[in-house]
Amino acid sequence: MNENGRNFATIKVLGIGGGGTNAVNRMIGAGVKGVEFWGINTDLQALSVSLADKKLQLGVELTKGLGAGANPEIGQRATEESREEVKRALSGADMVFITAGMGGGTGTGSSPVVAEIAKELGILTIGVVTKPFKFEGPIRISQAESGVALLKEKVDALIIIPNDKLLQVVERQTSIMDAFKVADDVLRQGVKGISDLITVPGLINLDFADVRTIMYEAGSAMMGIGYASGENRAVEAAEKAISSPLLEETITGAKGVIFNVTGGSDLTLYEVNDAAEVIYNAVDPDANIIFGAVIDEKLQGEIVITVIATGFKPAEKRFQDEIPLVRTSSMSDRVDLPPFIR
Repeated sequence: MNENGRNFATIKVLGIGGGGTNAVNRMIGAGVKGVEFWGINTDLQALSVSLADKKLQLGVELTKGLGAGANPEIGQRATEESREEVKRALSGADMVFITAGMGGGTGTGSSPVVAEIAKELGILTIGVVTKPFKFEGPIRISQAESGVALLKEKVDALIIIPNDKLLQVVERQTSIMDAFKVADDVLRQGVKGISDLITVPGLINLDFADVRTIMYEAGSAMMGIGYASGENRAVEAAEKAISSPLLEETITGAKGVIFNVTGGSDLTLYEVNDAAEVIYNAVDPDANIIFGAVIDEKLQGEIVITVIATGFKPAEKRFQDEIPLVRTSSMSDRVDLPPFIR
């Protein structure tokens, strides 16, 4: 509950293993507020440099604080040993983000167990994970694929960032630290976007129940935020929000979508409609689309659009089905718009 007496969902972000802990550190450094951060690891030395307020060492007896040795089985067993401590860490959460680098020992082995415990507690559970670079070798890649498959069975929704895609989106002279910050932006924007959706009062409100409707038992997911100003700002912001060059999934064919439009007092009804059309034309014809709008006086001249999408076809089937589509239904038939906008 905040100072105005409103109840908000409790969101926890769990950085598991070395990659997850680093991602959480960079999120904290970027000033993300309104969520509870946890650093979780089998490696006590790595955990000591976590910036998270809350920390949990896994498998004290099994690993003696020395890590999982790049062995996912050790990561899994360490988490099973610490099952009660994990439950206590998750207690009180309405939603958790589990972030990890797949392919190593702790992140790969522990994440599915932590997700399983979270789901047992009735928590909406979202995974945001990276896959290794190709140059990291076949063993690490194979371990990552196995870990992703296990995790996907345990979470409500999973967002996958193949590290090799960083090579496609960053400039050649970009430092490795800055490159990883680009990947972390997916997690940061997703967490901030959802936190803002459910805590910032809107002209047309979205709440945690809306987020749960779209993300519960959803499978693959994508999240994006687009910013734009100028004459065509609504369309440009929407296009940026739905383009996801780092993600394994795109918005194409999504069956569940939340989108929120935030602008200053100069935000027009036609701009909201223009943004909605961009999103509508990219998703499944029968998608469940939930819409919100927020007026933020600080945003004069700029529009921010947040999109969460779930329920994709398998990638290979989607590729076969990608033919020009003629839409005959009206957008307002499917978008959950308030009566005065219809």
